[in-house]
Amino acid sequence: MAHSADDKLTAMDVERIIECIREGDQKGLKAELQQFNRERQELEEFRKNKVRDYVSDSDSDYDESSNPDVLLRQEGGVPLLTAVLERCLSVQWRSQYEVLLDSTAPPIRVEESQQAQEALKILFNITHSTHTQEPEEDDASLYRHLAAVLRHCLMVSCEEEEAADELKGHAANTLSALPLSCLDVLVCVPLAPDSHQINGANMDCVHNLLTYMERKLEQGEKVKERLTPVLNLLAECSRAHRDTRLYLRQQILPPLKDASTKPEKGSTMRNRLVRLMTHLDTELKHCAADLLFVLCKENVRRFVKYTGYGNAAGLLATRGLLGGQRSSASSSGTRYSSDSDSDTEEYRQIKDKVNPVTGQVEEEQHNPMEGMTEEEKEEEAHRLISLFSKLSKDNVIQPMGLNKEGLLVPLSELRDLSMEEKESEEDPDDLENVE
Repeated sequence: MAHSADDKLTAMDVERIIECIREGDQKGLKAELQQFNRERQELEEFRKNKVRDYVSDSDSDYDESSNPDVLLRQEGGVPLLTAVLERCLSVQWRSQYEVLLDSTAPPIRVEESQQAQEALKILFNITHSTHTQEPEEDDASLYRHLAAVLRHCLMVSCEEEEAADELKGHAANTLSALPLSCLDVLVCVPLAPDSHQINGANMDCVHNLLTYMERKLEQGEKVKERLTPVLNLLAECSRAHRDTRLYLRQQILPPLKDASTKPEKGSTMRNRLVRLMTHLDTELKHCAADLLFVLCKENVRRFVKYTGYGNAAGLLATRGLLGGQRSSASSSGTRYSSDSDSDTEEYRQIKDKVNPVTGQVEEEQHNPMEGMTEEEKEEEAHRLISLFSKLSKDNVIQPMGLNKEGLLVPLSELRDLSMEEKESEEDPDDLENVE
């Protein structure tokens, strides 16, 4: 297939980026990276609208090799852009996958931080397809090297706080695109005297991610763009690494002692994440719920205890867990250790008073049927059934029930399934008389 002028322009962009990297042209490289990102975004918009001037109108005719991200990856873009990051951050290596963190070093200049951010945007786009793959040995070494540099991005300071936060956000986004098996370098760093740790694993990087996430939750600006990558990264790391999950659980879901307020009320990390579970943005609320669910080892009872059934219902419905069931393997296929979540003495004293829907201790409500005779209770029950039936027939409400998969379906469908099963049980086996 012949390439259009746009294809050639993209190839030239890649060549110019590589040339600037090899020649050490910092000023030219920054301009080329910015131009590359702008043109890539324009190409993505064209594809979304199926306005493809650079290929034919048929999707089947689209040549993937003209994708700028593919071109750059084929030309060794990962190691080249990793080298750009190392140069921007003045990286010095202590060991194969450990960057020397010098507390006396000056903060990263704003210009260098901006150039690093442009490189990170491209790195995300040329590596995100590898997230679910098991890389070969050479590629695994390459991605671990990159992960170590990205860890350094999360640890260094910049001249301006906003620049540091932008750098951390892009670093977290790129980490979420790398193969999970290569992220062990984030916690396999020797401990320093002031390190955050659990079971001997270095949690400094995880702690910095938590601090960044908490600051963004407090600010409440561009919540989806800034929090979704971090929530995804922490959830995936918690699934893959037990010590990371234990540390995050200590920080986000400490043992529950007080249930006098609703889980979404308050300023703790748990309160803020539970509030996100009912956010208008579907992706964001799913990411927040998924992280909390993983920290509860995907145990429905524990999840409801910390979030309230009302807040948890969305995720449970999506996964077919509204009935509270849990298989030996978690709903995501991850197997967790069997350590139990014992209730604190304070929680045991109030446990029976907690409303599982709201997750809050509520005052005992007056029984509306108190003082009624059995006949009056039966009459009231019939009245309520009649009202619900009328609302259902008028399509004001739709009664729902749980099917065998734990998913909500209309009661009419459950009745139809029940009748079909009953009829199939009553039908004689047609094969019985076959000789």
